[in-house]
Amino acid sequence: MMNNNQAAYDRAITVFSPDGRLYQVEYAREAVKRGTTAVGIKCREGVVLIVDKRINSRLLEANSIEKIFRIDEHIGVASSGLVGDARALVDRARVEAQINRITYDEPIDVETLAKKLGDHMQTYTQFGGARPYGTALLITGMADGEFRLFETDPSGTLLEYKATGIGTGRAAVMKLFEEGYTYECSIKDAISLGLKALHEATEGKFDVNTIEIGVITGEEGQFRKMTREEVASYIEQPQ
Repeated sequence: MMNNNQAAYDRAITVFSPDGRLYQVEYAREAVKRGTTAVGIKCREGVVLIVDKRINSRLLEANSIEKIFRIDEHIGVASSGLVGDARALVDRARVEAQINRITYDEPIDVETLAKKLGDHMQTYTQFGGARPYGTALLITGMADGEFRLFETDPSGTLLEYKATGIGTGRAAVMKLFEEGYTYECSIKDAISLGLKALHEATEGKFDVNTIEIGVITGEEGQFRKMTREEVASYIEQPQ
């Protein structure tokens, strides 16, 4: 039950509580925690993004749910939280990537794009009349032969990880990564580890229709989403 002191400070995004908290930002983070689980894993061969799409009705077309997006040839994004908010940020990211190509005649740097998105999300924590984005993103790509993996949250915080997770199963995912992650693994091993983490987070409630996988490798240098057949070949393996 909300106490009277908290109620007085959670009505506007621009008002700090006496203990230095912005409740609307914290509520946006809770929206992310209720979202589907997404994981990102960086290894010596590339980066893997895996998302649980959480299909709750057999009447729903699985292909209509998209949680992994290609921003540019070398950049991909996975989301958790409010899908509409994620789609708006993806559209903005694609515009930023194209602006960079037109202005400088070169692909945008992954860190630069991640910072631009983080800055944009942060602006919605300091002005009235708008709410924070209720979504978190995993942003991955390749720059100068180096693989990068970033995480943003509704506050605009930007962190770089070797392996991480967002969404409702984050605690279980991070626990497994702390115990079993190694940078020297292959892409196949990274996908297996990611699926094992999702298996823990969802209590085994996923199949080929509810899993989406995106990869970027040094050989191709381009981000792509795996086909249903490729995903099935990993799902059918024992976790």
